[in-house]
Amino acid sequence: MRVALGLEYCGTGFRGWQSQAQGKTVQDALELALQAIAGCKVGVVCAGRTDAGVHASQQVVHFDAPVERPLTAWVRGVNSHLPDGVAVRWAQPVSDEFHARFSARGRRYRYLLLNRPQRPGLWQGRVGWFHGALDLALMQDAAGRLLGEHDFSAFRAAECQAKTPIKTLSRAEVRQCGSMFVFDFEATAFLHHMVRNLVGTLVYIGKGTQSPGWVDELLQARDRKLAAPTFSPDGLYFRGPLYEPQWALPDPDDDFLDGMLK
Repeated sequence: MRVALGLEYCGTGFRGWQSQAQGKTVQDALELALQAIAGCKVGVVCAGRTDAGVHASQQVVHFDAPVERPLTAWVRGVNSHLPDGVAVRWAQPVSDEFHARFSARGRRYRYLLLNRPQRPGLWQGRVGWFHGALDLALMQDAAGRLLGEHDFSAFRAAECQAKTPIKTLSRAEVRQCGSMFVFDFEATAFLHHMVRNLVGTLVYIGKGTQSPGWVDELLQARDRKLAAPTFSPDGLYFRGPLYEPQWALPDPDDDFLDGMLK
């Protein structure tokens, strides 16, 4: 039986999602916990890999269960074997045609940026930080220019393995909640470091180093060296994949991210 899991995790202290020889990744932790419940090795496939230090409020994975277990075992049982900072939120049987990655029609990310002179204490590792004043209107103007289908080569990491830099961004929004700036992005797919590179560019515009029109120039130039440096992973959250209704998976529920900002 194929099972889909929804989980959340704090990326601080992990080397990212994907399993590595050195261990200490979210995938390694999850597969070991599943093995403890199944009694044998279990491999998982995720909807979207995250880098070291990046968090997820709704990561979705699937695996083919080698043994029959109640769904509660794949949630509470697995959670009892997971390290702090990682938790399974739900488990649901799915058809063999479902694929956590390839069945997704889109993905969503949020970046939280603390904007104040003092570095974060309570929010350490959970938000990005910029000490200088930022102009919200300028960043909103620039973000709107990112919408649609573009060649995002200027925002692509050198080690990116995507077949094409052309992606369709359907959401690029910036809003302010007190001293926190919230960046929301949604696209069919993202390039490696794309969101962090977009945030870095928007911050350059917000602090007045560049005008909103710089976004148009970068998209046209398609040169990563011309854009702003990659921003910190601390404030990046994978908010989950988007699936067609036919899969009947639980809707992403990360309202706590908004609640924490009130």
